[in-house]
Amino acid sequence: MKLRKERWLQKIESVKIMKQKRKAEAKRKATPVVGDMQPLMEALPELSDLTAGGRGRKPVKSHIAKAEPSDFCLMKQAQKHRLLEKEVARFHEVITDPKYRANPLMAISNHLSKRLRLGEEGNPL
Repeated sequence: MKLRKERWLQKIESVKIMKQKRKAEAKRKATPVVGDMQPLMEALPELSDLTAGGRGRKPVKSHIAKAEPSDFCLMKQAQKHRLLEKEVARFHEVITDPKYRANPLMAISNHLSKRLRLGEEGNPL
């Protein structure tokens, strides 16, 4: 009975192994062929170069400015404050403009028409 049990367990184990092999083979077949890897190997530095050259100096960090989120809800408090200061300054410029004081509706319509023309030409608004 022990021998029968052992053979039965081995049979179950072999079935599991076969299923795993089939699954791995199907996964390999589903993976697209990349092609010739030689150009990639030539472009990447050797491991020995990386380990020898990297000890003496620190990696150079590039100073790339992050884009501020355009949604007011996603902005941090300092970003909101800067944006509001800019808008208040722009508002005061508009109010003190002599063209706006003379005819506010005409000034606004002229501004909007200029912005629409710039948008049609492909320039960002």
